[in-house]
Amino acid sequence: MPALPPVSIPGRRRSPFIAIPSPDSASLASIFSVRNVRLFILLKIFFNARFYYPIFTILFLDFGLTMAQFALLNAVWAATIVVMEVPSGALADVIGRRKLLVASGVLMVLEMALLVFAPRNHPQWTLGLFLLNRILSGMAEAMASGADEAIAYDALKQAGREADWPRVLELQMRCQAIAYIVALSLGAAVYDPRLMQAAADFLGCQYQFTQAVTLRIPLAMTFLMSLGTLAIVLRFEEAGNTPRQKNNASAPGFQDLQQALALTLRAGSWIWHHGFARAIILGGLLFDSFGRMVITLSSQYYRMVQVPEALFGVIGSVLALSGIFIPRVARRMVNRFSPRTNVLVTGVLILIGMSGMSGFFPYWGLLPAFMVSGSMYLTSFFISRYLNQVTESSQRATVLSFKGLFYNLAYGLVGLGYSVMLAVYRGSLPGDFTAPGTGSVEDFLYMHTFVVFPGCFLLGLILLSILIRRVLATRHEH
Repeated sequence: MPALPPVSIPGRRRSPFIAIPSPDSASLASIFSVRNVRLFILLKIFFNARFYYPIFTILFLDFGLTMAQFALLNAVWAATIVVMEVPSGALADVIGRRKLLVASGVLMVLEMALLVFAPRNHPQWTLGLFLLNRILSGMAEAMASGADEAIAYDALKQAGREADWPRVLELQMRCQAIAYIVALSLGAAVYDPRLMQAAADFLGCQYQFTQAVTLRIPLAMTFLMSLGTLAIVLRFEEAGNTPRQKNNASAPGFQDLQQALALTLRAGSWIWHHGFARAIILGGLLFDSFGRMVITLSSQYYRMVQVPEALFGVIGSVLALSGIFIPRVARRMVNRFSPRTNVLVTGVLILIGMSGMSGFFPYWGLLPAFMVSGSMYLTSFFISRYLNQVTESSQRATVLSFKGLFYNLAYGLVGLGYSVMLAVYRGSLPGDFTAPGTGSVEDFLYMHTFVVFPGCFLLGLILLSILIRRVLATRHEH
């Protein structure tokens, strides 16, 4: 493996860890001229902009599952990614990224088909089908994670435009934000039976919309997005210089698995010994696991702050709007400030947001939720920029998959821990317990356990600050 270029460590104030070229002269037309970059942006839109996201939590509950089961299912989803993440990333570096992306597209079609046809209020079937859905979804996420960025970044590098990656990230996030606005607005609207019935009556349609009908509409719309995803990944062209391309082989074999294992061990060792990469991944791990779990439970939170369900999509659209301008702010922060500053500023914003959410203030509680959601855009931008820049092409997908593994392992542990805490708290309540006011027991449990998120995040942020200080004390990284 060729030696990586030295990474300079700041001694004081604003000296950056790494030299960051300015992409301001990049032309959007030249970026779009790279086929894989165009497809990468489309893939991010079709794979991630799902119509059921604004009602994700209550969708599971309306199918007859409990909050504890919901948290447990998401822990299974994360565990699946943990198991599949690094092996799939190493295989992508060995046999080619396109094959892994095609497999991801097929799995997305299967996972959405399960939800579209899943029975409602049949516990003996519902939990099992949702469990299978979470496993297939985790496998699809793992197959795409790392391979999508790697195939686009290397295509850009081959075109001699590697320095334009921040502009690609900015463009991708802004396009994805616009797609989110459409998907979240429509998803929440078609989920509301009253709104759908009013629209049907206005149009003179005699069909009667019930919750049993409308809960499947966002799922069916996302199933169509999965078909679009499959069509996109089939159009990718292999980029980079994988062992499979060197050997001109057509099908993976035992030697490929050996190479994938060796590459996995080498990439893991590189991350462990590269202080900068280790600190960046751990920072993203902390921010992503807690921020993503809070966002996953957001539809339940919106109910608790007295927001009508029909407005969930509007809220999602407002949050997505931040994805139009925040990436530009992030790109300027990358060019102006050190990674240490950018990472810690993002962490403080998330902490303030989660602390504000723990108050469950009616309507005003949306503001801290917006802060957490916006900070996730910063997290994604910073981690992708810094990690891609110090990672060589031959192990890029593997390193990015390690990042995904750590993220989802942490997310799964947070979800599992929260699920156990909910179950223990529920067990401590008397059998005839009735939630105060008009809220349900699930609402009561959620409100009284939410404080664990900002509390644990603060502890993690303190530990991260200590780690970054130790990295800064190192004079040279290789």
